[in-house]
Amino acid sequence: MKALLLPFKAIYRGLVYFANSPRTLMLSYALMIVIAASLYSIFEKVGVGDSLWWAVVTASTVGYGDISPDTWQARAIAVVLISTMVLLVIPLITAHFASKLIVDTDAFRHEEQEELKNNLRVVRRLLEEMAAKEATAPGSASPLAEASD
Repeated sequence: MKALLLPFKAIYRGLVYFANSPRTLMLSYALMIVIAASLYSIFEKVGVGDSLWWAVVTASTVGYGDISPDTWQARAIAVVLISTMVLLVIPLITAHFASKLIVDTDAFRHEEQEELKNNLRVVRRLLEEMAAKEATAPGSASPLAEASD
């Protein structure tokens, strides 16, 4: 059963890698455009400029309609390009930039959190020592006992 999940784990790790690096996101976008344009140029027998224009317009899902594929191979490339862009690349780019906008700059770093926890432990220990000294002092009453009277 675990062997069946290995490809999905690899895909997930790849997506996490791409999502956490704007450089790899932009590189993968550019690579997809170049590959799709090259294949479109081969299958449709059009120039590089027209095929790059088609790939960018198709990937951005604008689809002006001035250039459209005629062969089934080029249409299959269009389906893959549109699906990949809409379902993966654009959401990953949007999520990356949104996470950069939402970052809490006031959040404590791990070291600061650990220091605060240690300081709280010291304060708790000191309070417990003070309470123990007050309880053993003659004639002292607990503040809680006075409040309940």
